[in-house]
Amino acid sequence: MDLPFIVATLTRRGLLNPGRPIRVASQLGALRRWGWSLAGELRQAAARDPGRTAVVDEDGGSLTYQELLDRTERLARSLRAGLGVRAGDRVGVLCRNHHGMIEAIVAAMLLGADAVLVNTGLSAAQLATVAEEQALRVLVHDAEFAERILGLPADVHRVDERGREELIAGALPGDQLRPPERDGRTIVLTSGTTGAPKGARRPTPNGFGPLVSIIDRIPLHARDTVLIAAPLFHTWGYAALQVAFALRSTVVLHRRFDPAATLAALAGQPCDALFAVPVMLQRLMEVPPPEPRPPLKVVAVSGSALPGGLATAVMDRYGDVLYNLYGSTEVSWASIAGPADLRRAPTTAGRPPHGTRLAILDQAGAPVPPGQVGRIFVGNEMLFEGYTSGAGRESHDGLLDTGDLGRTDAEGLLFVDGRADDMIVSGGENVFPAEVEDLIARLPQVREVAVIGVPDAEYGQRLAAFLALHPDETLDPEAVREYVRHYLARFSVPRDVIFVKYLPRNATGKVLGRELLRYYA
Repeated sequence: MDLPFIVATLTRRGLLNPGRPIRVASQLGALRRWGWSLAGELRQAAARDPGRTAVVDEDGGSLTYQELLDRTERLARSLRAGLGVRAGDRVGVLCRNHHGMIEAIVAAMLLGADAVLVNTGLSAAQLATVAEEQALRVLVHDAEFAERILGLPADVHRVDERGREELIAGALPGDQLRPPERDGRTIVLTSGTTGAPKGARRPTPNGFGPLVSIIDRIPLHARDTVLIAAPLFHTWGYAALQVAFALRSTVVLHRRFDPAATLAALAGQPCDALFAVPVMLQRLMEVPPPEPRPPLKVVAVSGSALPGGLATAVMDRYGDVLYNLYGSTEVSWASIAGPADLRRAPTTAGRPPHGTRLAILDQAGAPVPPGQVGRIFVGNEMLFEGYTSGAGRESHDGLLDTGDLGRTDAEGLLFVDGRADDMIVSGGENVFPAEVEDLIARLPQVREVAVIGVPDAEYGQRLAAFLALHPDETLDPEAVREYVRHYLARFSVPRDVIFVKYLPRNATGKVLGRELLRYYA
């Protein structure tokens, strides 16, 4: 990434504003010694703005950047002295959004250990598998998960919230921390909607490039106050935390997402930005907005496709502040849609940001023309380093397969049609469930919808639509089919229309297809 672009973007977002020379020198020194990991970003923020509030949550009220760094360093020293954690070890973190989760992640990194971000929605059996496959030395967890982790291997040290506070309080003085011989990595577990989650090794940024790619397109500024509603164990929530620390922002966290509490916090803090996943925006739209309305400049979402009509509805209520980032654990980001893009095409994933390459390829790896569906491949400096199992992903010319199918229009806007393994073949025709979902979601009676392929003796597969309606609303299955038939080809009409109270989702808001199949059966 070219230097003039980096300098211009950092200046535009307030990161190159003058400061006290001694603090600026200390800030740059922290980045030089500790790098651009979350640990390095926390250190640089504490060096430049030690008294600025870093985190506000329901547990400890608020902590300044210096207080958060002090607690994190004490925890790291105790993990090393008391539990023998060393560079190359793996520390699991099974926590909801609060300052203790941040302390655990950064403490591991300060020692050169890998932080394994564990999905809070995993079952006891999945947790035991993760602990074994990831060779966890320690698991830092919230008290609410005590029973769920009983089946972990006996050699995994367990540290609950009380234990974490005891380790912080009991840290030995004078036991200095130095940059480890290896960088601690962040290992994110894939969502696991279709089976056991896989560990994906995330790279450590090697400069300002990744930050600049994001804040060039999403107008976040130094010292903003941001509420991160997306789970921190999720790629999007963790990325939001990295960006927030780089900007020396105040981060507002809630353990659990509640629409009314989120809106109250957005207005009461007050917050400049919200990081969420699309299903959270759906829930927020079901709650009357507070008055005065939150002074939001940015609502940034990622993690799944925006359902039909949601983007327009959000912007009509809160202003043209919505930004949709399309990416994955493996490729980080691929494209970003801003308010103007979403006004023009509410379901678009936007365009690649600076420094990112995107291509739509056919099965042979050749580019397809605009308008034609193909496989989405992405290249940037934050592609994952592979799965912890040793497996990788298909690549072409430095571009990594996202596993999604999509197309671009004549103006270069990207549209994602869904996962390649979600596409079904019905009577010889390729059908994309996401297209049908988007259409049905526009019906005013529909609160949420999911469409999947189910076995069919005659056609091989057919579509089944699962609808959750708004309270006191009704719909006739044939009316739904006729509505789809009016807009789409006959093979896109769902043969089965099933009404449910809610759609089963994992902790990041993704619909669990295997649970829908159980409903169907």
